[in-house]
Amino acid sequence: MKKLFIYIGLTALLFPIGCTSDFEKINTDPNATSAEVFNPNYLLSQSQFDYGNTGYSQLLYQSMWTQSLASTFSYYGNGDKYVASGSALAYQGRIFGENYRSASLAVEMQNLTKDKPAFSNLYNVGTIMKVLNIAHITDCYGDVPYTEALRAKDAITLPKYDTQQTIYPGMLAELETAIKNLDVNKAGPTADLMYAGDVAKWKKFGYSLMLRLAMRMTKVDEAAAKSWAEKAVAGGVFTSIADNAKVLTDNSTQGNNTTGALRVGDDYREVRWSKTFIDYLKATNDPRIAAIAEVSQPGLANNSNQDLAGDNTVSVQIGLPNGYDLNGGATDISKHPQYPGASGTGNDVAKVGKYSRPRTAIFLDRSGVNFVLTYAETELLLAEAKVRGWNVGATSASEHYNNGVAAAIASLAQFNSTAASDAAIKAAVAATPAFLAANPLNTSSTTASLKQINEQIWVTTSTTFNFIETWSNWRRSGYPVLTPVVFANNFSNGTIPRRIPYKVEEASTNPVNYAAAVARLSGGDTFTGRVWWDK
Repeated sequence: MKKLFIYIGLTALLFPIGCTSDFEKINTDPNATSAEVFNPNYLLSQSQFDYGNTGYSQLLYQSMWTQSLASTFSYYGNGDKYVASGSALAYQGRIFGENYRSASLAVEMQNLTKDKPAFSNLYNVGTIMKVLNIAHITDCYGDVPYTEALRAKDAITLPKYDTQQTIYPGMLAELETAIKNLDVNKAGPTADLMYAGDVAKWKKFGYSLMLRLAMRMTKVDEAAAKSWAEKAVAGGVFTSIADNAKVLTDNSTQGNNTTGALRVGDDYREVRWSKTFIDYLKATNDPRIAAIAEVSQPGLANNSNQDLAGDNTVSVQIGLPNGYDLNGGATDISKHPQYPGASGTGNDVAKVGKYSRPRTAIFLDRSGVNFVLTYAETELLLAEAKVRGWNVGATSASEHYNNGVAAAIASLAQFNSTAASDAAIKAAVAATPAFLAANPLNTSSTTASLKQINEQIWVTTSTTFNFIETWSNWRRSGYPVLTPVVFANNFSNGTIPRRIPYKVEEASTNPVNYAAAVARLSGGDTFTGRVWWDK
């Protein structure tokens, strides 16, 4: 998919000619466009593409912080060991920049469609996309520009940072208005990468996003969380995996999507599922293990061969411990007390060759999809809401839980065409009823239920590679309980990071408003601060 170049400026054609009645025609670029003739639908597809393709932004940080993945590669000192490498400053600002760009495209789309009845659905979809992006940003950084963001056309180029405590009610109110104004009897978007213009599905997506945002507030404003969650359910949230919001990636941009980023040489050789994650799945005989994990064929050459599938037999799967490297010292992976040995002989040894990696054919397809929000997440959040005693329908917490786990497993078939027909995924789906019967929701106490539900959200978002959501829900819920890595010279005092420092350039480009936001942070602009809802 080629990047769109929008609003090409009018260019004067310089010809040594005299006066003519055709002067305007001659001096107008026939390939140029303007707001009057440009199709705003194209801005939607670009906004969706930019949102979905977060690449290294979440692979280096959130996937490792939540111990979904692990790596011995030094590049992953950022996440796996909480140690700053040369990339730390660059990538801590990627989400800030990428999501504001995606949001700006949605806002410009609204500028072009405002007060145009034929584009009313597109306008309201623009609001939903803006909220989706701002939520990503504020969840990662805390206080960020919101009310004054994306308003350069109004001469606001140095926006103030709103508090997250005011951003959340604002986003939810915007979302509610947009969803209510969506009209299934009017034309839908025509360049829609997520739902192909299906307005009814956009309504479901909007209400499911509302539920996610509502649940973020459970520890800081449970009354508001309950009210918004009940409102979302009354409106109509996702009802099957056919509603899953996902964006097709682009084979030509290997680093722009998370799965494609893993195709980079060192990432492919050294990134693995974590020991914490694989041990959790094995403890319950989770049928997803063979569907998501494989061990490379013996030897460094085979371990590096991106066209060679590994062995996905359940019995050979081993998760890589977080916090190790290949530097030969005390933290070299070979020094781990449970090190399984190297794969290969002589110069063809792959030290991490026996550890489980994401299956190549399923997860590392640059032409696959990035998941945005799923039916599985929605059902698991509803299970939690039910446990809390909220009025979210007659379905029991156990039923919601079962629906969520079953949907998470079935959703693996949506990654790409290979996954759709994959034998291991089909076997996992077939084994789901027996798995749920053997591992029902623990209803012995509210704490036990919340723990199990949120552990499954961890598994669900990890296996769909939606790692920012994995991290956000872990911070919100406290589950799973993770043991931090303690590594020399780490940037978080031996704790798992709770937020991302602001984009470095903000201190110089928007100094006054940046300083005001930092002053509100306990401990300053660090990885150890907490956003408003993270208590």
